[in-house]
Amino acid sequence: MKQSSTIFLKIALFLMGAPVLALGIFGLFYLANNAVNPDYSYILYPPVSIMYLSVIPYFLTLYQAFRLLIYIDKNKAFSNISVIALKKIKYFAIVISGLYVIMMPFVFWVADKDDAPGLIIVGMVPIFASLVIAVFAAVLKRLLQQAIDIKLENDYTV
Repeated sequence: MKQSSTIFLKIALFLMGAPVLALGIFGLFYLANNAVNPDYSYILYPPVSIMYLSVIPYFLTLYQAFRLLIYIDKNKAFSNISVIALKKIKYFAIVISGLYVIMMPFVFWVADKDDAPGLIIVGMVPIFASLVIAVFAAVLKRLLQQAIDIKLENDYTV
């Protein structure tokens, strides 16, 4: 398979990582040091810490997706290493969802103090988005494993 067929997806992975890296370097420091209301700026430290912590599994997920695209380029898409990569993507997505679930009480606290109920809905977006990714990766892992099993069964049949 030509390498150019997955180049668009590789570029998309880099474009997904660039804003998160920029936000991690510049945006979250600014948010933590320049709260809108200084009376409850201490509430922002745990959510900002959890956001920084969630960057680790996010970039690990992007790395596994990049490796999966490399496997596709090398015609190793139907192998156990692809199944392992999808399994890791699923676990990293669950970790990200769990971190944002832990962050929700702090988001509720900020929304209660600031009288902004829409903030809770915005805080739930990363939870459900990462859960959708985890379910999608699990389904793809299962389908890929079944395809590998069928391929092995056909290889043994002469």
